[in-house]
Amino acid sequence: MNSHLKYNSLLKEKARKLRRSGNLSEVLLWKRLNKKQLLGYDFTRQQIIGDYIVDFYCKKLKLVIKVDGESHRYKGNYDEIRDEYLKSLMLYVLHFKDIDVKQFLNEIILDIEKWIKENSF
Repeated sequence: MNSHLKYNSLLKEKARKLRRSGNLSEVLLWKRLNKKQLLGYDFTRQQIIGDYIVDFYCKKLKLVIKVDGESHRYKGNYDEIRDEYLKSLMLYVLHFKDIDVKQFLNEIILDIEKWIKENSF
């Protein structure tokens, strides 16, 4: 399952814009996920899944990584619905706070590596 996830093609341009603009925490994390640097796994950035754009996605691990900025404090219901949808596709979702990525990037990377080692198939 999930060899080809459905996506809303109307979000393509928005995903492109997000990739180009990227906030600092996403850029910092992307520099560590890009080009299979994290245990050899391939991640994509601003991946469209269904009607949502997720920050990072690893198809092989079925792993979504979200960086939650200040705006997420007010999107609780939206985030819960999105996460439930992603989980219904048998995807795993890891959340990290924007400020934590900026301040504790190495620890975040270690957390992701730990998750991968515990959950890789």
